[in-house]
Amino acid sequence: MATTHVFVGLALVAPAAVAVPELATPLALGAVVGGLLPDVDLVLTHRKTFHFPVFGLLAAGLAVGLAAVAPSAMTAGIAACVVSAWVHAASDALGGGPEMDPWRNPSDRAVYDHVRGAWIRPRRLIRYDGAPEDALLATVLAVPALVAFSGPVRWLIAAGVGVSLAYALFRRRLVEWVPDWIE
Repeated sequence: MATTHVFVGLALVAPAAVAVPELATPLALGAVVGGLLPDVDLVLTHRKTFHFPVFGLLAAGLAVGLAAVAPSAMTAGIAACVVSAWVHAASDALGGGPEMDPWRNPSDRAVYDHVRGAWIRPRRLIRYDGAPEDALLATVLAVPALVAFSGPVRWLIAAGVGVSLAYALFRRRLVEWVPDWIE
């Protein structure tokens, strides 16, 4: 679920946001954008075009290094974005495949590894996006962010939990409404 990826990113930056409160907003913004960014490829080759589970680690390391050497709102936000995008791509291997209805016809493709030039197989710890266990994970991951952030960020997190729960409730029925070109 997109919200789960966002909450992972927010949970990762929550300690830094508490330690350096003046960077909380750029960290939150970076984590949210990075948590969503890889799924821009939903209309292209999903989990291949903008998902970099291996190369992303190098980019994340460089971005965090830059933020450590030259700390600023910009470098912190960029680091949060790149780390969240990498974790999103890498963690997609823990779920099911990219198909819209994995409970009917599961694939053996989770996310593409550009280094090896091959697909990583799905581990199915989360059976599919929007599965009940995905909603539970999203809710649990939202807690550190709810504690670390305040104001509008906290309201967006609370709204995201509501969206997660509603999506999980209707997920299997949504497949009938999705246009064929999205798969």
